[in-house]
Amino acid sequence: MNNLQYSVPQNRRTSKVLWKITRPHTLTASVIPVLIGTTLSLHNKSVHLLLFLAMLVACLFIQIATNLFNEYYDFKRGLDTQDSIGIGGAIVREGFRPKTVMLLALVCYGLSIILGVYICANSSWWLALIGLAGMLIGYLYTGGPLPIAYTPLGEVFSGLFMGTFFILISFFIQTGQVNGKSILVSVPTGILVGAINMANNIRDLDGDKASGRKTMAILLGHEYAVFGLGIMFAIAYLWVIGLVLSSSVSPWLLLVLLSIPKAIQAVKGFVGLNLPIQMMPYVKVTAQTNTIFGLLLCLGLFITK
Repeated sequence: MNNLQYSVPQNRRTSKVLWKITRPHTLTASVIPVLIGTTLSLHNKSVHLLLFLAMLVACLFIQIATNLFNEYYDFKRGLDTQDSIGIGGAIVREGFRPKTVMLLALVCYGLSIILGVYICANSSWWLALIGLAGMLIGYLYTGGPLPIAYTPLGEVFSGLFMGTFFILISFFIQTGQVNGKSILVSVPTGILVGAINMANNIRDLDGDKASGRKTMAILLGHEYAVFGLGIMFAIAYLWVIGLVLSSSVSPWLLLVLLSIPKAIQAVKGFVGLNLPIQMMPYVKVTAQTNTIFGLLLCLGLFITK
């Protein structure tokens, strides 16, 4: 009886830690692109529900694995401590063994491969190459001899692979093609996913600089990095306005403009702050901007399907 009473709290605690190390506030960076690509496919044909679910879960597993690789390698390189902000903290706070975190990441990759086989079998095996390339990028983001996270290219890779490519693959597996409209619609979400990365790097600027990283935020400095974040938001919104004015998409996509106050909140929140714990709420607001923008974009696409 005593063992049972002890195991229940322990199991709950472990589940809570496992949920936390997925970094749930960032996971919409995978969910939103899949939703957009699938909703856009409704303009061509009906949705294959199982393919949609397989793509959604596979992308989530890839992102979670990337977060776990981040947790593992930042610990191995001595970057994460108990005082670090924005980490899962499974190793430095909860006592998880590093190899356990690595094993969990590999399990996530294994599950995404299984789902990928199903997706390829029902669409195209060429997607296997793209999927494996995306998984390699996820690993190399913090793994390998020169991690992408240590360079100014983090925003580019995250935006391109998790934003734009996730949309295009989601569209392709439903329609069997990638057209000009799907490419154009994917661009602002790619920018906003990159903006989440930029917000993270602004928060971590001082610590990253001390560890020898050369992120875009470090190269620009805090003030100009925040300005750059604002420019990324502006380009995303202006891109949609441009698509509407050129009659490439329906005016209903202007619904995304309703998310502008959230973007303003994110940018203004970073101004004048220098402590990671002060900036953490605005990293979340940046992720929320992508979520709201994406859901409104889906709504606009659905109305005009």
